[in-house]
Amino acid sequence: QVQLIESGGGSVQAGGSLRLSCVASGRTFSTYAMGWFRQAPGKEREFVAASIWSGISTYYADSVKGRFTISRDNAKRTVSLQMNSLKPEDTAVYYCAAAHGPVSVYDARAYGYWGQGTQVTVSS
Repeated sequence: QVQLIESGGGSVQAGGSLRLSCVASGRTFSTYAMGWFRQAPGKEREFVAASIWSGISTYYADSVKGRFTISRDNAKRTVSLQMNSLKPEDTAVYYCAAAHGPVSVYDARAYGYWGQGTQVTVSS
């Protein structure tokens, strides 16, 4: 079992930055693929970024590429999402997710564990 707890959401003006963090329980954190997804009101949950096991392989949605950076510290069982140059369209609830084993990182259905979500609001 893995439990995920996110932190770091908040409100910021367009062009600003926020850093989200997710702390995971469980001793096998390093074997999990970790992802960030987001869901805006009235929209489906969408992939944002993912980090595979060692953190060497990272994946990003086109909409955030070049602005967001995912990183992980396996010793601290933490995955973070640094969000720069934020836009109003980035406003959403952001979720941390974990998947054990080879998965399609872009597919929310591949992740078996989810955090409670943290709100990010970007004003223009």
